[in-house]
Amino acid sequence: MKKLLCLLFAAGCAAAVSAQTMPDVKVENLRGETVSTSGLTGGKPCIVSFWSMTCKPCILELNTINEYLDEWREEADFEVVAVSTDDVRAISQARGYAQSRGWDFICLFDKNQDFKRAMNVAQTPHSFVVDGDGKVVYSHTGYTPGSEQELFEKILELQKKK
Repeated sequence: MKKLLCLLFAAGCAAAVSAQTMPDVKVENLRGETVSTSGLTGGKPCIVSFWSMTCKPCILELNTINEYLDEWREEADFEVVAVSTDDVRAISQARGYAQSRGWDFICLFDKNQDFKRAMNVAQTPHSFVVDGDGKVVYSHTGYTPGSEQELFEKILELQKKK
């Protein structure tokens, strides 16, 4: 009975993830301009990673993704979007940190945490893979070395479906 309940729960979670689409929320970009989250990637698949300054695994994940990015982009056409969930008091520090890291991806700042709530993010790091139509196809919470490869594998699967 316990196994059946676990299986039903897992199936429900998978269905919830596949039904979710990228919401249209206003956030700030690295230059402080207000942008909409829908259509950010121009129809390309993307990895969307929610992070905060106090989350060491978040920083490790984003740094690792940045290390692999050039190699990955040779195999697939996609974007990476890093969304800081730091609040108004810490947003300038988060913006400065993102600039200093040299991350080669889109950096957004969700200072009111509207995007975080719309995507049902409870803790960071929380990463999503979104297809070119804005549909969430994969969700992962937490970070362990190697889990960034799972994200890229999902991107490759999307590329094969084209």
